[in-house]
Amino acid sequence: MSAAQELETPSVQSQVSAEEWQLRVDLAALYRLVAHYGWDDYIFTHISIRVPGPEHHFLMNPFGLMFDEITASSLIKIDLEGNIMLPSPYKVNAAGFTIHGAIHMSAPEHNCVIHTHSEDGVGVSAQKQGLLPISQHAMQVIKDVSYHDFEGIALDHDERPRLIEDLADKHCMILRNHGLMSVGKTAADAFFRHFFLERSCTMQIKAMAGGSELITPSQSVQDNVDSQANMSRPDLRAESFAWAPLIRKLDRLDSSFRD
Repeated sequence: MSAAQELETPSVQSQVSAEEWQLRVDLAALYRLVAHYGWDDYIFTHISIRVPGPEHHFLMNPFGLMFDEITASSLIKIDLEGNIMLPSPYKVNAAGFTIHGAIHMSAPEHNCVIHTHSEDGVGVSAQKQGLLPISQHAMQVIKDVSYHDFEGIALDHDERPRLIEDLADKHCMILRNHGLMSVGKTAADAFFRHFFLERSCTMQIKAMAGGSELITPSQSVQDNVDSQANMSRPDLRAESFAWAPLIRKLDRLDSSFRD
């Protein structure tokens, strides 16, 4: 029995465009991947993707479902204020559209937003120095990381301008004492960036836990790694090599994300 059948989620494929349906499948896949890699936080945190069109609608998870239960049809379409735009048996978490609505409202180039509360991500977010260039993974993203100070649970829309200002022209953000966020043009783009950010944090936590003095490569080496593996380079677009293998993995594990 698929997750959609088990939860009695009616299919919405006939109610949306082919383009929106593909975005729903991609976003459901992202939720499953976050769960697979252990970055989920029970039913909390969110991943969203913009629906093309002038309405400024976006898709995000229904509140109350585990990430490994999310399907294309169970995703909720909302506007920038959190109003549900397509009938759904589920509700949304207000904290989700505060953060995600800020990005979708103010940064049209960022179609997909991933936000996590992973243990290692939160661990690094609470460290004063932030992300350190002590691993190859970190050196691939560190120049693309910004920081936003903790203001409490993200329920206040007044925080939105400060979030956007702090993100600036970066694709990754460490939310102090809170977690991680990555943005991208597509689901694949956002996931690829977030994967390296999460891995960088895990490597940092493990390296610091060892208690030995850490080695930091020279700035010239850091710059070289950035030029070699900058994720904004056209030849390193995640869609071209990184997304299809992940979808195959999900299909082998449980293809019900497509429902």
